[in-house]
Amino acid sequence: MPESIRAIIAAPALRRRIAILGLALLAAWVTFFDSHSLVRRAAFLMEQRTLRAENEALRAAIAEREAELAAPLTDATVEHRAREQLGMRRPGETFYRVEAEE
Repeated sequence: MPESIRAIIAAPALRRRIAILGLALLAAWVTFFDSHSLVRRAAFLMEQRTLRAENEALRAAIAEREAELAAPLTDATVEHRAREQLGMRRPGETFYRVEAEE
């Protein structure tokens, strides 16, 4: 390498610029392109929050169902569930399902 090129590379201002450029490239790589980049981590955290909220809702629904199973069934409860959930009716009875308009 000629002396003039060595002198240019050895200049402190150029070294500083090269170091800053290297750090900027490293920061861009970590932020956007790495397999554990900050962008992917943010997406994972948002998905994790969504899944945790969904899990809590499911746990509440499970607790509700367990409470229903623990409660004793009365004749009125059985009849209500048969009519509402299963659409059953008594002989000779006409059943009309009314749905609310949106």
